[in-house]
Amino acid sequence: MSERPVALITGASRGVGAAVARALADRYALVLGGRGGAALEKICQELGAHPLPVDLTELTEADVAHLGRVDLLVHSAGVITLGAIATTPAEVWRATYEVNVVAVAELTRLLLPALRATRGQVVFINSGSGLRVHPGWASYGASKHALRALADGLRLEEPAIRVTSIFPGRVDTDMQRRVRAQENGEYQPERYLAPESVAAAVLAAVTATPDAHVTEITLRPAPGPVT
Repeated sequence: MSERPVALITGASRGVGAAVARALADRYALVLGGRGGAALEKICQELGAHPLPVDLTELTEADVAHLGRVDLLVHSAGVITLGAIATTPAEVWRATYEVNVVAVAELTRLLLPALRATRGQVVFINSGSGLRVHPGWASYGASKHALRALADGLRLEEPAIRVTSIFPGRVDTDMQRRVRAQENGEYQPERYLAPESVAAAVLAAVTATPDAHVTEITLRPAPGPVT
């Protein structure tokens, strides 16, 4: 596909995924995953990237067979539905796990031969909920704990591949707006991380020196106003 190293980023249409794409554009030939539509087309045109318009829960080997070389895989796609355990039906748990865990595991599995060939890297954009769960966040938090386990298992099973989990706190994104609406809370973007801050953590992990394997990065919004 390219003489340049190739990075595949999921959830790249907007938010953190789009910020990661922009941060990596100077270093990688980009393949940007999303459900398709104008937002994915726009960022692909902006960055000269190749689109991968696919529903990750319906991913097949044919969807990625054309990629050839892959040096970096960044998992940024995810979903969240808040609710108490007592009122969260099975379909919410299943839908959350399908996107946040199963689809991630399947895409990783399909790309392992390519990643082994390049001794590449996989970055999982996790969440603070992958470390600690709050009331009303059980289905999402459980999926993110599972995502951490997936990353830890991959790191042990594939020692030639670097594996990094990033655990950001709340980020100023469209998803965060939906979360705050579900919480019936005020949206205060100045209190949240910028998507570019998470992207900077990804860049730090993928540009680490060869002797340094960055396994985990935890980010939290800085206290007080940012100057």
